[in-house]
Amino acid sequence: MTWLQIVPTINASLNATSGVLVLCGFRAIRRRRVHAHAALMLAACATTLAFFLSYVCYHAQVGSVRFRGVGWMRGAYFAILWSHTALAIALVPLIVKTLRLALRHKFEAHRRLARVTFPVWLYVSVTGVVVYWMLYHLQRGWA
Repeated sequence: MTWLQIVPTINASLNATSGVLVLCGFRAIRRRRVHAHAALMLAACATTLAFFLSYVCYHAQVGSVRFRGVGWMRGAYFAILWSHTALAIALVPLIVKTLRLALRHKFEAHRRLARVTFPVWLYVSVTGVVVYWMLYHLQRGWA
């Protein structure tokens, strides 16, 4: 197995890890564990950045990967992929702004924006794993 065959699994793992960190960060702040929340959210940012860099490097090497599923599965895949991609693009400025507000100690504005950023980030993390699973595992049985 070459490194190019392993990268999609690494990317999915980074997406999953980011989602778990975001959930844990949410739980920490709900319990008023501010320092744990900050550490978890910074780790989520780092994991998301690592995913993005790995994703770009991988696709610069292999190009786009074609989904070979048919029927309703093809429609479901592209619906998930489209929403995932659109929200992933929107997520970048949301994360940057939310993080910037926290670092500037503008916590009320941070809290308001985080209420939008959190579900989008979680959705993008989960659907990233779903897209990986459909593209690299599910289609083998449905193509």
